[in-house]
Amino acid sequence: MTVHRSGFCAVVGRPNVGKSTLVNRIVGTKVTITSPRPNTTRSAVRGVLHAGETQVVFVDTPGLHKPRSALGARMNEAATASLDDVDAVVVLVEATASVGPGDRRVLGHAVRWAQGGHASESAAPVFVAVNKVDAAPRPQVAARLAQVAAAVEAASVEAAAAEVASGGPVPFEVFPVSAATGSGLRELVEAVVARMPEGPAYYPDDMVRDTSEGAWVADLVREQLLARLDEELPHSIACRVTEWEWPRVRCEVLVERDSQKGIVIGKGGATLKAVGTAVRRQLPPGAYLELFVRVEKHWQQRDDALDRLGL
Repeated sequence: MTVHRSGFCAVVGRPNVGKSTLVNRIVGTKVTITSPRPNTTRSAVRGVLHAGETQVVFVDTPGLHKPRSALGARMNEAATASLDDVDAVVVLVEATASVGPGDRRVLGHAVRWAQGGHASESAAPVFVAVNKVDAAPRPQVAARLAQVAAAVEAASVEAAAAEVASGGPVPFEVFPVSAATGSGLRELVEAVVARMPEGPAYYPDDMVRDTSEGAWVADLVREQLLARLDEELPHSIACRVTEWEWPRVRCEVLVERDSQKGIVIGKGGATLKAVGTAVRRQLPPGAYLELFVRVEKHWQQRDDALDRLGL
């Protein structure tokens, strides 16, 4: 199949608004891990949509937030850097919560991109997806749409006044959607597809995820740990594959303190065993996954540790 249009679309938003769920739903398969916990996505993940003669690479990004660690700062950098050289931007906000300072900060980044920081030569609209409409009554959704319009207008004025971008008010389109059910996504995807420039495919027809196999397995392990551990511990966990001799895969789970090691392993190794079983179900038959837990003190604050982890 010859693809005549192709490009990149960044999906941005504050933590836990449903960016990863949205990308998975659009692509039609799991390309990025999800969790109810904020800051699950730690680096940009690309999911590839093949839509007839158009290919769209959706870039799932970390949630923009006030960082409290070197890791948090790097996550913010990854999110803002995702706006470089993309052809479209989708900002995600929640129908179930007011448009707050975090949302306005993200909209500000998108507005500055639209006013001159994008790859396309034509004027770029900002696409805003108001997510979780399945969990909000209609009056609440209507209120969010009005708040989004006001926030985009305010961000346009602020950017122009600060002389950080050129141009006047930014065109924008708002889409009420539900990443969980798929409601409203057809219209959003059609708008994004229409923004893609002419060009050949970036990826083969059978490729839906631009992630190495090792990084994918490490993320699957972390996803299962997030589902089983308490509120604070997940932020102290990192995973990386250290050996890959298929079908044998060795994955390290890093924690920051000795006391956390026992929690991750679980009584009699029960937690780690359950994690391994759940991950193997998502791998090709015959996979042999070895999980080890190691203490790496203060890894979130250390640039050398973040570099080794590829974060």
